[in-house]
Amino acid sequence: MTAPATEVLPPVRPHLTGPPRPARLLPADVVRVGAVGLRTRPLRAFLSALGIAIGIAAMVAVVGISSSSRAGLDRALAALGTNLLTVSPGSTLTGDTAQLPLAAEEMVGRIDGVESVSAVGKVTDAKVYRTGRIPEVQTNGIAAYAARTSLRGAIGADLASGTWLNAATARHPAVVLGATAAERLGVGRAGQDTQVLVGGVWFTVVGILEPAPLAPELDAAALIGWTAARSALGFDGYPTTVYTRSEEARVEAVRDLLGATANPEAPSEVQVSRPSDALAAQRAAGEAFTGLLLGLGAVALVVGGVGVANTMVISVLERRGEIGLRRSLGATRGQIRTQFLAESLLLSALGGAGGALLGLAVTAGYALYQGWPTAVPPWALAGGVAATLVIGGLAGLYPAIRAARLSPTEALATP
Repeated sequence: MTAPATEVLPPVRPHLTGPPRPARLLPADVVRVGAVGLRTRPLRAFLSALGIAIGIAAMVAVVGISSSSRAGLDRALAALGTNLLTVSPGSTLTGDTAQLPLAAEEMVGRIDGVESVSAVGKVTDAKVYRTGRIPEVQTNGIAAYAARTSLRGAIGADLASGTWLNAATARHPAVVLGATAAERLGVGRAGQDTQVLVGGVWFTVVGILEPAPLAPELDAAALIGWTAARSALGFDGYPTTVYTRSEEARVEAVRDLLGATANPEAPSEVQVSRPSDALAAQRAAGEAFTGLLLGLGAVALVVGGVGVANTMVISVLERRGEIGLRRSLGATRGQIRTQFLAESLLLSALGGAGGALLGLAVTAGYALYQGWPTAVPPWALAGGVAATLVIGGLAGLYPAIRAARLSPTEALATP
């Protein structure tokens, strides 16, 4: 009798006898699981993301508006030119106001590198009024100046109405008003029927200037021809400010020579300035103000991050049952931690992207209103979104760790 054959079993593989390995979450799975909390609580997610968005929008708008302002100023300076230098009287040793020589304008024009020269001279005791019935003390701060016909080209001023002084009108009672002077006198347009009283003499308003950024002192001035000022108002002919344009490469060299050339006998009594430097200083002040506003934007961003942290902590408390169920089905602590951290990052990323777009829109709208070019540095947009991810990661780290520490039995037992 043959013995029954024994069944030969395959050898047991050691790696199949251990506990099952948890499934790995792919990046797409992490995003899908992290978005669950956002989809189930859309209003809370929106309000939390809004806090982040406000901070990012504030930061992007501050940087964008500041950059657009600087771009507009640079464009204006490029159009006006940075080669304008002015010469004006300083003070004497006794503290009195000095006086430029009669030949100052002619001598400045002889400096090598000077391209053009013009000048104005203040007409003392020549008050400007709209009518003769206005009290004498109400001058509105308007001064009368004798002006060369080349002045408008030297200072780069545009006309808002009418024409500029020429060889003919400079000899007759004709006046060009600065922008502020025209507003204070109530003169809206130039014309033969529009007259103002200058030093007791009626002058016809032939032109009105736009604001002159490089010569703001002329905005509140009434400008009349040099010859007319001497014949009609008794102007003494002494210039009070000489304007000169120089070659761009030789501006500094010309600047060093202006004082001694304009008044060789007393060069220390001459003030030489570069009007574009004032605009550059204005830009520097704007940059300091931008730093302050950026600090306020950073505070708003931190406040938004606190809102995200608060949302995530509440989300952990409300979803303890979900956490316990996932843990009992095999989810590891690391997977739970990754889920909540991903949810916090998604929430912050939505707020950051929305804030960057909102800040860009605000910048574009304000720049369009001001007539500036829209200039938002790419680093501001990228840095804003990166900042939200950092804030979101820090805000969601504690709630994620707290969720991962919950045991399945403790989480399922919580009502």
